[in-house]
Amino acid sequence: MSGAVASVSFLARRAAQKERVRILYRRALKDTLTWAVHRHLFYPDADALRERFDANKHVEDVETIDRMIDDGEATYNKWRHPDPYIVPWAPGGSKFNRNPVPPAGIEIIYNYGKEDND
Repeated sequence: MSGAVASVSFLARRAAQKERVRILYRRALKDTLTWAVHRHLFYPDADALRERFDANKHVEDVETIDRMIDDGEATYNKWRHPDPYIVPWAPGGSKFNRNPVPPAGIEIIYNYGKEDND
């Protein structure tokens, strides 16, 4: 029974590692787009990033993988862009909630100058 438990815990740990690597890669790729906004500058950087991840995909030792993920996360946090690009209409963007909802009690008339002359 302990062999099955060890196998399950090993598989759970490997799944967690794969998820951490996937998250790290996506964050690094999005941050690369922040550093090089134009696509002709982004593609070589994205290829170099992918090569760095692919160079270590053959590693099987779980302790080594954990150490490599920790090193990768530390490197990402060190080189993360200080002012990341935010899509203008996304939360935190320059156009997000630019025209907020009017306060309660203000009446908006939509007849565009064709008021009743009573």
